[in-house]
Amino acid sequence: MFRKILIANRGEIAVRIIRTCREMGIRTVAVYEASDRESLHVRLADECVQLPGHAGFMEPETLLAIAVERGVDALHPGYGFLAEDANFIRACEGAGIAFIGPPAEVVAATSDKIGALEKVRAAGIPTVIHSTRSFGDDEFDDLTAEAGRLGFPLVIKSCSGGRGRGERLIARADQLAEVARRARMEARAVYGNSRLFLERAILPAHQIGVQIVADNHGNLVHLGDREGSIIHRNQKLVEEAPSLCLSPARRAALLDTALRVARLFNYQNVGTVEFLVDETGEFYFSEIKARIQIEHTLTEMMTRLDLVREQIRLEAGEPLGYSQPDIEIRGWAITCRLQAEDPARRYMPSPGHLRHVRLPGGPEVRVDTYLYCDSEVPAFYDPLIAKVTVWAADRPACIDRMRRALEDFAIIGAPTNLPLLMSIMRSPGFVDGHYTTDFLAGEVAAKPATDIEDVRRDLAVIAAVLYSRHHEAFVPRLPDQWATGWHRSSRQIR
Repeated sequence: MFRKILIANRGEIAVRIIRTCREMGIRTVAVYEASDRESLHVRLADECVQLPGHAGFMEPETLLAIAVERGVDALHPGYGFLAEDANFIRACEGAGIAFIGPPAEVVAATSDKIGALEKVRAAGIPTVIHSTRSFGDDEFDDLTAEAGRLGFPLVIKSCSGGRGRGERLIARADQLAEVARRARMEARAVYGNSRLFLERAILPAHQIGVQIVADNHGNLVHLGDREGSIIHRNQKLVEEAPSLCLSPARRAALLDTALRVARLFNYQNVGTVEFLVDETGEFYFSEIKARIQIEHTLTEMMTRLDLVREQIRLEAGEPLGYSQPDIEIRGWAITCRLQAEDPARRYMPSPGHLRHVRLPGGPEVRVDTYLYCDSEVPAFYDPLIAKVTVWAADRPACIDRMRRALEDFAIIGAPTNLPLLMSIMRSPGFVDGHYTTDFLAGEVAAKPATDIEDVRRDLAVIAAVLYSRHHEAFVPRLPDQWATGWHRSSRQIR
């Protein structure tokens, strides 16, 4: 087993990895840049090293130099940054440092978006319809011709990375030039690669992911499905497991297909096979996420497996230790992503100093975050600041538990999307389970982010507190220290 692991990430995922490493008796090294120096992952790690700037998370040479200097024997990439960079994985292996995740050849194959789709289609598995090649900055005429061949609506996607970056919906031909320009700019800024490809859009659709776990001894299992159809800017806000849109027969077929796809790529370690499901229930392979995902906490609540522990064990060469019949998937789970952005101001990012943080708790309530009182939300990173995951025996109880958890959450210092998440949990469309990827453009978007009854309640509480303080301001009383048990006892003794 590994002695020391460098965590090449930050925020809630770095905190989550550190806590599992502590459970396993493994020392950790955190990396950070100046604006993130007070972040919780820096405080929890056994060692920490400052990066020259926030771009350091994307610099393989910098991270490897730190890893070698600190004598680590493994590196965990988390998600994003260099988590799906095959060249970085090879560089780690060349330096004698284990990369906790799939091997370089697997990541290279799954990161080739068009190649992966063609490989899966050749195996007789339905996929989304896509362009046969990608397009560079100077190939707009070719892009336009391919768009005309595929037909609108289309989705334009970056050839690199994931998490919805560099991805846009194009409803009509007259939108192509501007949408492609924006997607290219974002892809270049995030991934350093501006090449794009096209997919024919499936509307409306459900986004379904199947969690897979595989060792390097040929053992492979799935851990059930998750639905992430409530999205904003192509990034998931609310996920639940299992999906409501799948019948038992369709679920069995989809899970079996996910295992077939994983075997096509000789997959190893933890990952997710993603599908789009249309109105009729037909499903289409979309991509493989060759890393741990943000929403892995859903699967952990449903199976009681620690997926980060599994990642570390598998990279150390250990076998799975269980087979598909051993996996028990029970109950229902929901995850909400708390973002430092203001839905009332067109989702403007809201970095800043948090004067007060109160985290929810209670039975089967889990919070993954790097927040604490007097902490900072930096301006340079993804707005995700916390995940709330709850579990219950059935879906209605799970929704009720999530509502209570969100009501318990309090943050003072920066606007967040907490009111929007509360609105989603009350929305008839979500409660009834009748939602697809266009959900946020519908009933929730038409409502104010903050319910008027919540505002009235908060104003009443504020008024009561101010009234109480005003009327107690001049009431004489003993100093607090005189009212302690020690003072009372000492007076009686005399």
